[in-house]
Amino acid sequence: MSAIQLPSKKEIRAAYQEGEEAVILLFQATFLALAERIRKLEDQLAKNSRNSGKPPSSDGYDQPAPKSLRKRSRRRSGGQAGHRGETLKAVEKPKHIKVHRVEACGHCGRAMRRRKAIGYEKRQVFDVPPVKIEVTEHRAEIKDCPCCGKETRGQFPSAVTKAVQYGTEIKSQMVYLNTEQHIPLERTSDLLEEWYGHRPSEGTIVTACAEAAQKVEPRNEAVKEHLVEHEKVAHFDETGMMVNGVLNWLHSASTLRLTCYAMHAKRGSLAMNEIGVLPRFQGRAVHDDLAAYFLYELEHALCNAHHLRTLLFLLERYPQKWMEPLKDLLLKIKAKVEAAKEKKQTALSVRQRNLFHQAYDRLIAQGLRANPPPHENSRKPGQRGQLKQGPARNLLLRLHKHKQAVLAFMDDFNVPFDNNQAERDLRMMKVKQKVSGGFRSTAGAQNFCQIRGYLSTARKNGVKALAALRLAFAGTPFLPDFVAPLP
Repeated sequence: MSAIQLPSKKEIRAAYQEGEEAVILLFQATFLALAERIRKLEDQLAKNSRNSGKPPSSDGYDQPAPKSLRKRSRRRSGGQAGHRGETLKAVEKPKHIKVHRVEACGHCGRAMRRRKAIGYEKRQVFDVPPVKIEVTEHRAEIKDCPCCGKETRGQFPSAVTKAVQYGTEIKSQMVYLNTEQHIPLERTSDLLEEWYGHRPSEGTIVTACAEAAQKVEPRNEAVKEHLVEHEKVAHFDETGMMVNGVLNWLHSASTLRLTCYAMHAKRGSLAMNEIGVLPRFQGRAVHDDLAAYFLYELEHALCNAHHLRTLLFLLERYPQKWMEPLKDLLLKIKAKVEAAKEKKQTALSVRQRNLFHQAYDRLIAQGLRANPPPHENSRKPGQRGQLKQGPARNLLLRLHKHKQAVLAFMDDFNVPFDNNQAERDLRMMKVKQKVSGGFRSTAGAQNFCQIRGYLSTARKNGVKALAALRLAFAGTPFLPDFVAPLP
């Protein structure tokens, strides 16, 4: 936000000499500019995680009172009726049994060491025994042939490539701790030393992550191709990530069962073209209002959670009569769609959809009448291009222009109301930045994206992260059964 240039003494004196009207115009222009600047600053201060796209971490200590846009359900908190609870249960055949003998009567003191027990009270303790690193030495035989006299050597397993190296399990745990649990390199080394009495170096952990990324890359490419060619609906989003002190962008494309990540120096269409998902995507793309998405000729669906937050901000700062009804209309349509889905219906009735479309058009028209375009008289001397619109008009123009994308969730039940899937898939990537502050190199950031995309897809398909890493280091990375491997 550029600083406002206040009139100098020379300008004020010149206006004074021209007369009263010139002085009024000079100070009126100055006051209007100051008022506009104050308004923008107050708007920035008024935005928080509840009424804008800002993350909760930016709210600071003066956090707004929780006020969800979702309606309260009638269910009580905690487990619902019919829910199968999970608790620690005794096993029939424990590995170890410790008998605590009765030495004497607890009442009269008579010795009872040799008396046979008439029964036992049992309690079981689940624990992990101390674990230490085991070293396995592989020896390949060397034999000389009695016929030709030449030597022949035995074959080492394919995973045993060096004279001294770490095995599959410990490398899986290194990558799991650093990448899945976001534990920094030094603390990962500390943790493994505490557990096993053996401390791998930070460089060893980095090398293990690079190896894991290389092994899962073909699987990630197969997931990417499947998403592009076969998925009817996919979620797209991006978020800033620091790489070697420079802002980069983490792009995501995901579904309920698949996740693709890519790091790029840019945010817009240049990055999207090079990543290569959106230019070839054949389904409907769910995303926010970023203009770059609309450069692609495909079916779009907009995140209505963003629209609700913007409407909430406008209601707090610039309330108008159309805002609350529009917010209520979007939530009403959402409730109707969810109720229809619960009844196994595949669409709302034509009459119901027409009524919602008419109500939507009526409220947008009402809002545009209340927020006319800026008059040409407000153009400053020398100012070119389109005049700035107010925040309410900006929202209304987007909702009018992209009406089909806003209401896509009503017309196609495969489309969700919001883009929460993409936001969930990006959330833990932001946790990584909070813990570590960013990445030291582009290669490290790219490796992280490869591994996290692979693990996210595995988890969505019921495979635990550590088990998926074991498969990767064993040479058989996980791939969902509905995704065809690349040739």
